[in-house]
Amino acid sequence: MATPVSVLRLPKGPDPNSRGFDPKSPRFIALCRTSIPTSAGSEADVEQLPKEQHARSVLRESFLRCLLSVTNKKVQFHMYERVKVEATFGASDIDVMNFQVSDLHTPIGVQKEALIRCQDVISFSFDA
Repeated sequence: MATPVSVLRLPKGPDPNSRGFDPKSPRFIALCRTSIPTSAGSEADVEQLPKEQHARSVLRESFLRCLLSVTNKKVQFHMYERVKVEATFGASDIDVMNFQVSDLHTPIGVQKEALIRCQDVISFSFDA
């Protein structure tokens, strides 16, 4: 029997053909900025850019592997105001702005399915 895989839906782009985001849009600048200004085009930037891109890709890959390994496991979320909740992790959206969880145990009850905003989470932990 095949193992089910969670599906992450990508956000639609700004144009009708969904070809991507305008590099000058505020969303693109907020989500995809680099610490090295590439528009200056100085020689130091040209040497540093591949190193930074490689470091970012390694960090992104390890983060995505972490999210993949936590799927369908019990996770404890540590939130603001000293609130701790427990749930079964489902998936994250492409921007990692929300976590989809099941059987969310909160101080006021249990929610079968829920979205947790990442802005409300300080940290999360799970047993490997």
